[in-house]
Amino acid sequence: MILRAALMVLALTSSAAAQEITAARFAEPTERYTHGILGDAIEFGALQIDVAGRGTVTVTLPRDHVFEDVAPRLWDVTGDGLPEVVVIETDVALGGSLAVYGPSGKIAETPHIGRTNRWLAPIGAADLDGDGAIEIAYIDRPHLAKVLRVWRFKDGALKPVADVSGFTNHRIGERDIAGGIRDCAGLPEMVVAAADWARVSAVRFGSNGFEVRDIGPHQGRDSFAKALGCQ
Repeated sequence: MILRAALMVLALTSSAAAQEITAARFAEPTERYTHGILGDAIEFGALQIDVAGRGTVTVTLPRDHVFEDVAPRLWDVTGDGLPEVVVIETDVALGGSLAVYGPSGKIAETPHIGRTNRWLAPIGAADLDGDGAIEIAYIDRPHLAKVLRVWRFKDGALKPVADVSGFTNHRIGERDIAGGIRDCAGLPEMVVAAADWARVSAVRFGSNGFEVRDIGPHQGRDSFAKALGCQ
C-alpha cells in the first residue's frame, strides 16, 4: 500500500514536471497598434511558450489584440510551485489587460481597462496577505490614473481584491517597468514610486488593507534596484 502511494506521488510529480514552463518570449512583431507607450510602435502578435517534454507552444492573437509588453514573466500564479506566463494583452479598442497563460493556453485575465490607448504595468505576484492564495498586483494607467490594484487567483479566475491611488512604476517611452516585489523581513512588499516620482515606497497588503512605508528619494533605476535588494 505504501509502495503504491509512493508510486502515485511519483507519477503525479513526473506529470507536473512534464508540463513545466521553462521559458517564454514574444514573436511576430507588428505595427497594427500605434499606442507607442514603450517608446516605439512595435508590439507583438504571438507568444511562444517552451514546455518541458512538449517543445514550444505558440499562442497567436487575433488582429484586434497585441501583446503590449516588454517581456513575458514567469510567475507562479496558481500556487502549485510551477510558473505560468504573465503578460500585458491589449485589445486595440478596449486597452490593456493582465493575462495569465499556462501550457495549454490562457488561464485567466483581468478585464480590459475600457478604451484604446490605456495601459497597465505589472508589479509582481506573491501571497501578499498570507492567506495561501496568490495575488497579482499592477499599476492601472501609470501615467494617468496611477492606481495600484491587487487581484487574487481563486477558483480558476483573477478576482479584484483592493486598490490604492497615488503610485506609479512607468513613464511614457521607458523600455522597462520599474520596481517589483521584495521579501526583506519575511513579508512581501511591493516596491513602487510615488505618483510624482519624488519618492520610492514599499507597500504591504494584508487583512487590514494597505500599509505604505517611504524608502527614500527616487534617483533613477538604482533606487529600485537597491530597494529590491533590501538595501
